[in-house]
Amino acid sequence: MKNTFLKNFILISFISILVTRLIPHPPNFTSTIALAFYLPALFGVKFIIIALAAFILSDIIIELHQLVFFTWISLLLIGFISKFFKNFYFRFFGVFFSCILFFIISNFGVWLLGDLYKNNFNGLIECYIMALPFLQNSLIGSLVCSLLIEFILCMKIAKDFIKKINSSY
Repeated sequence: MKNTFLKNFILISFISILVTRLIPHPPNFTSTIALAFYLPALFGVKFIIIALAAFILSDIIIELHQLVFFTWISLLLIGFISKFFKNFYFRFFGVFFSCILFFIISNFGVWLLGDLYKNNFNGLIECYIMALPFLQNSLIGSLVCSLLIEFILCMKIAKDFIKKINSSY
């Protein structure tokens, strides 16, 4: 019973992450960073593999690009740092920090591998400045998703669910 429950949870989480990347949305306005943060924060670091696998599959479906290394590494780091943000207020800060981390790493990749900006410090700064609207969308999407997750976490059924998942492994 516990094993089936855990498998269903993993499948639902994977599909949820995949769908949020594939449905039409404004650039970077997704739940991906929030979900990559919350899964390992609530259920353990090994659950980052769910978010990463869904992200990789959606990249394959959408089309692989030259920045995948930077985005995938960002998600791994987000999953690993999430364990340091356990309580309600720290989790919001953690999601905010995760968006900043994703922004810094992925746009470093844009600057390093692309030809839009000069390969010097000024070009790097210009790249980050031009990417600020994407950071804004990422922050809004992630924080909205976080509010929804936190609202659900306030419910007793969610607390029981988390205990059940955590006791399954």
